[in-house]
Amino acid sequence: MRIVPILVAVAALAAWPAPPAVAQNAKTPEELQRQVDELNERVAKLEAALAALQPVRAQPAPAVPPEQAALPVQPSVPASVGGGDVGAAASSKVFNPDMAVIGNFLGVAGKNPVDPSKAFEMRETEASFQAAVDPYARADFFLSFGESGVNLEEGFITFTTLPGGLLVKAGKMRAAFGKVNTLHTHVLPWADRPLVTTNLVGGEDGISDAGVSVARLIPAKGLFMEATGQVFRGDSENVFVSHHASDLSYVGHLRAYRDITEDANIDLGVSYARGQSFFVDDHSTLVGIDATFRWKPLQRSIYHSFVGRSEVIWNQTPHPVGPSSGSGFYVSGDYQFARRWFAGARFDASDRASNLALRDHGGSASVTFWPSEFSQVRGQYRHTTYAGDQQANELLFQLQFSIGAHGAHPF
Repeated sequence: MRIVPILVAVAALAAWPAPPAVAQNAKTPEELQRQVDELNERVAKLEAALAALQPVRAQPAPAVPPEQAALPVQPSVPASVGGGDVGAAASSKVFNPDMAVIGNFLGVAGKNPVDPSKAFEMRETEASFQAAVDPYARADFFLSFGESGVNLEEGFITFTTLPGGLLVKAGKMRAAFGKVNTLHTHVLPWADRPLVTTNLVGGEDGISDAGVSVARLIPAKGLFMEATGQVFRGDSENVFVSHHASDLSYVGHLRAYRDITEDANIDLGVSYARGQSFFVDDHSTLVGIDATFRWKPLQRSIYHSFVGRSEVIWNQTPHPVGPSSGSGFYVSGDYQFARRWFAGARFDASDRASNLALRDHGGSASVTFWPSEFSQVRGQYRHTTYAGDQQANELLFQLQFSIGAHGAHPF
């Protein structure tokens, strides 16, 4: 095969333009020297062209020192694929949790002689950080920023692969008491919380404390059943208080879910909570029943739906004066009449935990518009009759907006 480069070199030499003819007797030493230099230059160029046409011989790999041969080899990662930095993107996803910020702006107009509200306030800004810790657990943190400061609304780790089908949480969390107590403010179907939640279950924060939660699914034919048991430190504002390390609070919840038809389902629950009373030096006991009915036709699910909710709560607390037991409830319904429009109504009544002889009741109506899944606008009219026949009529305007990846809340 070496004849091919030689033939190419000969052809190149033949094609090279010849120097002009010069008479032999007219050549001077200077001209002869110039012709020799030109011939040397041509030969050098031909040798370079011939060397480029010959195959490159494999060079032996340099010897690797023994101390370097023992080192592990790191796999190389492509610098970019499709114009993006894959290595940086992968590292960013691994070491950074899913983050989101949700704003909740509230405006109130009207008169409330018992519980007045500010005309405008950034009611809450919630920042969430959620990610898997390892293959066996995940962590969730929710920080609540208000006009009065910053609060750790929830921060807990969940162990998802324990034997026996157990789901264990440890940290600060909302107690699994009823439905409304488990919901963050921005996912409520109203701009406020029902009277029974405000009067008996601690209002905005509700039963929320540091502790441990254990949940397990219960096998049942045709039913989804879940049992949850929780032990807390014993401090929940306006509900339980812990004076000593032994003043723990306990919460239990049993939930049953069943599909009625392909378009409708029902969710029932029973709750129990016990701890040191916030108002008297004795134990308080709360018992609740909650029910949720959902209707969402498969063929028109983005245009029409209905959710009916109700909770009844009993409070048993020894009081130095007055009755030692009270109760409260709410009933609500929310109907979706267009793709982004919802209308709702709620009626509620409740005794006050501080004095179970005092009872408040009220009602409200709301209209909600969702421009997108990242924003929400709501208007709500609220009428409340407090104990002593004090009347309050208010118009609430709520604007919510979110950025980032926010995980789904419990169903």
